[in-house]
Amino acid sequence: MSIHPTLKTISRYAASDPGLDEASVWSLEVHLEGCADCRARLAGSTTDESRAVIATIAGRLDAQIAADPAPPRPAKVRLPLRQRLFVTTLLPWIAMTVAVLAAAALLNHFLPQLPSVVLLLAPLAPLPGVAAAWSRRADPAWELVSSTPATGLTMLLRRTAAVLALVVPVLAVAGGFQQLALMLLPSLAFTAAALLLGSAIGVHRAAIALMVAWTTVVVAPSIAAADLPALLEPASAGAWAALTVVLTALTFLRAASFRRLPLS
Repeated sequence: MSIHPTLKTISRYAASDPGLDEASVWSLEVHLEGCADCRARLAGSTTDESRAVIATIAGRLDAQIAADPAPPRPAKVRLPLRQRLFVTTLLPWIAMTVAVLAAAALLNHFLPQLPSVVLLLAPLAPLPGVAAAWSRRADPAWELVSSTPATGLTMLLRRTAAVLALVVPVLAVAGGFQQLALMLLPSLAFTAAALLLGSAIGVHRAAIALMVAWTTVVVAPSIAAADLPALLEPASAGAWAALTVVLTALTFLRAASFRRLPLS
């Protein structure tokens, strides 16, 4: 309704006049939503009976509000730690990682002529858990989790932190608490690389690609030659630290990409 309705029309609307057709009622209500003057006219056009009903309801509400105490605040529901940090299906991947590192430690013990297998596998240790941390197939609560405000990089970082919190102590024990920097820094760098590459192709695929590449290019040749590569010499620790910082910064710059990935 482009013009103000007449006072007679407003009065008929206030009295619920059955003679007003639906189109007129609809256009009048649309107009009233945006016109304070006509709403004031409508308030003045109400019948004594309507005012009495409104006054009665308002009085009862005021009395009830004054009599009832403030409603208690609902208790905050806190999920158990294991459910908040990672889904249950993440645990088998962590168990597999622990088993592989334990086997690597046994190889180093019984075959001392081999290069440190634990050190060779250290960069890959967090990747199975990271891959499962943001996988539609591995997470039975995917639809629920993906619809929360914390989804995307925030949720992925929480789950990645949970994976690292479990894997890092295992790495330290498997390596006999020796060369910790050369075990932890490559692990962090590969974790950051998986997240950064995952922002383009999905974390699951990125983790698999990095594991295959490192195993093919570094692990297999090093075991065949019975010698550690220069990438895992003590002098490379600074380069691994710098690489971790750069990859982490680039991952945060790509944060928005984690909300629209075709995650598998």
